[in-house]
Amino acid sequence: MGKKKNRKTNAKKGKAQGESAEAKNAPHSVIVYRGHVGRYLQILMRDIRKVMEPNTASNLKVRPKCSLQDYVSIAGSFHVTHLGIITRSELSPYLRLCRMPQGPTLTFRLLRYSLAKDITSLQRRQNTYDLQFKTHPLVILNNFGGSEEMHVKVMSSMFQNMFPSINVVKLKLVNIRRCVLFSYDEETGTIEFRHYSIKIAPTGVSKAIKKIVKSKIPDLSRLDDISEFLTKDTLSESEGEDEPGNQTILPQTLSSRGGKVGQQSAVRMVELGPRMTMKLVKVEEGVMDGEVLYHSIVKKTEEEKKLIRQRREQRKKLKEKRRKIQEANVRKKEQEKSVLDEKAMEGIKRKKEEWKAEKERNLEEEEEDNDEEWFKKEIGVAPDKDLFPSTGKKRKSDGGVGSIAAKRLKKFSEKKQDKPKLKKTAQDLEDLLKHKKNLKRLKTGNTKQKSFRPANIKRKNRK
Repeated sequence: MGKKKNRKTNAKKGKAQGESAEAKNAPHSVIVYRGHVGRYLQILMRDIRKVMEPNTASNLKVRPKCSLQDYVSIAGSFHVTHLGIITRSELSPYLRLCRMPQGPTLTFRLLRYSLAKDITSLQRRQNTYDLQFKTHPLVILNNFGGSEEMHVKVMSSMFQNMFPSINVVKLKLVNIRRCVLFSYDEETGTIEFRHYSIKIAPTGVSKAIKKIVKSKIPDLSRLDDISEFLTKDTLSESEGEDEPGNQTILPQTLSSRGGKVGQQSAVRMVELGPRMTMKLVKVEEGVMDGEVLYHSIVKKTEEEKKLIRQRREQRKKLKEKRRKIQEANVRKKEQEKSVLDEKAMEGIKRKKEEWKAEKERNLEEEEEDNDEEWFKKEIGVAPDKDLFPSTGKKRKSDGGVGSIAAKRLKKFSEKKQDKPKLKKTAQDLEDLLKHKKNLKRLKTGNTKQKSFRPANIKRKNRK
């Protein structure tokens, strides 16, 4: 018999262990959509969640009733640092990236996008497996360092901080299985997003030798000798792409075939998807509600910016004033409620005291009323009239059990006296028998009365 699993102890162990300090400090993200976006944008949302794994809410269900404030309120307790929101307008879909909980917010317009399933379906050999998504990807930024503009620096900082940082000293090459590429074009202002799987392959080895190294049994049915298979002039898979710039000497041993320390290998990347081409529209100071620091379409003068700031300050002051009024009303209601509670408690205490005094008074009256009965029970003789003088007042019934029993007894005796005595005669007995027969016919359903004929009539009919 196997041991039964104790779920409670396992849950307690999981809570006690919890996440490591490194996992808690790592950035966590939540990717959702808002409004009616369509089926393809929902699939794109799931693809972006796949890219952000393992530090993301992969199975989070998007509910229409959940507001932005709900996500902001739970961000601290679940260590959420970034919020991604996909929306759709009449012009095009948009992607908003928010730094929790104080901002900034970057709004991107999605010019083009391709889903992950479309990318992998075009590949001859797909390189996807679950172990790839157990560790976070490597972030590569291209052409972000050459520009000195503010919005470009904000974009590069946002993209870097969305993924965990890498410690080069403690880094293990086994954990680097994916990479994310952000390429910025200064002329058009667009950003190309790509997601790749990293693969290491040995160089300087023919395709035949590589098959044997990877423990694959070659097809030798058309050959006379294995030497023909080894000396055949064939290029390995993607050997034409293995330029000197793509080759490196491995500093650590990898789990793949031929991945030993000091061996020269080629780095290859296979695209996993999704693929996006997006453009920055605006940068806001807060979480989707703050001063616009940059806008690619709308340009405002300094006077207009100053007027917008004044209106925002007025809204903040009005909001603060309403909040204070609401808090004062809440405190006033609590005070009124406490006063009413005190009055109610005093009334309850006073009522209890009145009930107690009335009970004591009733007990005293019962003792006075029972003096004569007690004397008769103890002595066996009725007392003299002068011994217990009566006050002439009768105690009212308190509605107890004794009074109810007395009333019922009195009512029963009255009914018994009023009930007339039955005189059973021969006529009464006949009526009673007829009544019983009628009842029996009604029960059996035979309501027709039988006709009885004399015996002589039956004999005539027989003849």
